[in-house]
Amino acid sequence: MSKILIVEDETIIRTALRKLLERNQYEVSEAPSVKEATTRYQLKDFDLIISDLRLPGAPGTDLIKLAGDIPVLIMTSYASLRSAVDSMRMGAVDYIAKPFDHDEMVTAVKRVIGKAKAGKLASQSTQTASHAIAGMIGNSDVMQDLYNRIHKVAPTAATVLVHGETGTGKELVARALHEESQRANHLMISVNCAAIPETLIESELFGHEKGAFTGAATNREGLVAAADGGTLFLDEIGELPLEAQARLLRVLQEGEVRPLGSVESRKVDVRLVAATHRDLRKLAKEGKFREDLYFRINVVQLELPPLRERGTDIITLAESLLQRYCTQFGKPLLQLSADAIRAITTYTWPGNVRELENAMQRAVILCEDEREISSELLSIDMDAAPFEEDEEGDLAFAARTSVGRNLRGQPQDAGEDLSLEDYFQRFVLEHQDSMSETELARKLGVSRKCLWERRQRLGIPRTRAASASSLAK
Repeated sequence: MSKILIVEDETIIRTALRKLLERNQYEVSEAPSVKEATTRYQLKDFDLIISDLRLPGAPGTDLIKLAGDIPVLIMTSYASLRSAVDSMRMGAVDYIAKPFDHDEMVTAVKRVIGKAKAGKLASQSTQTASHAIAGMIGNSDVMQDLYNRIHKVAPTAATVLVHGETGTGKELVARALHEESQRANHLMISVNCAAIPETLIESELFGHEKGAFTGAATNREGLVAAADGGTLFLDEIGELPLEAQARLLRVLQEGEVRPLGSVESRKVDVRLVAATHRDLRKLAKEGKFREDLYFRINVVQLELPPLRERGTDIITLAESLLQRYCTQFGKPLLQLSADAIRAITTYTWPGNVRELENAMQRAVILCEDEREISSELLSIDMDAAPFEEDEEGDLAFAARTSVGRNLRGQPQDAGEDLSLEDYFQRFVLEHQDSMSETELARKLGVSRKCLWERRQRLGIPRTRAASASSLAK
């Protein structure tokens, strides 16, 4: 049974969290401060430490150094996001923002403990430790898993299908597979199947004989043959016409290619790495992609995570890009402002790393400040941001306001098993007659959209008074 230490000064939150974790089969200890945690316990005896960022006396981040190799998960309000990011830089394994759902907390705990145990097993084994891929930045769990899979499959001759959204770096993965293979001394030929007209794709890939079609004035070697001995990277293979798919299947099955207009085939030794953002299985069922080719290329599939699922990797990426473009454009080394960090970490980045690169490049070019990049320069749609600043710098509905009190204003029994949803519900019911929706959201540290969604989930209708107040504002 994994052992967890909770360091939280508010008794009601600490007790509720302890009971939640105990229900999920964890052995839990608790302390109200860093001093008591280090006095009463040996931190090395725990598998995980969960600490509030703000504590009486020393801050929760002090536990990061004191705990050594024991992972520390920091709890913070949405309004303290900059501090949370700073704590990650100091070595916190992750942070979780209040208010959080029970499932969110349990998932985070399982992920952190699982990663820590996997790390210990890896360090005890003789297997080669994972290391980052050239050109790829990030140390999140999903990226570490991707690096490991690349290192495992690269030395083999297996065909690889790389799947990921636009801008996630599929060609970087293909390049890494080539450079870590035994074919590294030969060419890697990259072809964007979506960029070549359908009438020319077969000629480009497989070559043609003189006179094979109008305009074929000479013999021409195709890109498949040019990659002989090396790697052929077909980006957006889902856009390949069915006729070309049939020819590619022959290359993979027979190891030979026949140019257009030729009656002879030539042997080729090519390793195929294909990439797509589309669902090839679905396309195969719809008859838009050959099913036999799909099964042939889907030997090993590597999934590239979108930027929004890579946690604090996004800050590391943004800062790296910021430094690169400052150097490139002869600007002083700039920093990201607090509002820029908030914008970067809350935006969904549909264009992924490519979109982030464009945003950082644009911001550096347009920046007139010699110190910081503001969120306005990023041109990010902040309507998607799930939180707002709290003037008090903490989460009002948490332990520092009416949370922990009942509707009559009496202190709540610390032993009562209240969930964080209960705290949310109490605060809304207690204040919705006197606050607008915007004020409620700001005090709770969430967006109005998030407030509305939680109302729907918890069945808390808006009162007429609240609606009228909101309209009046």
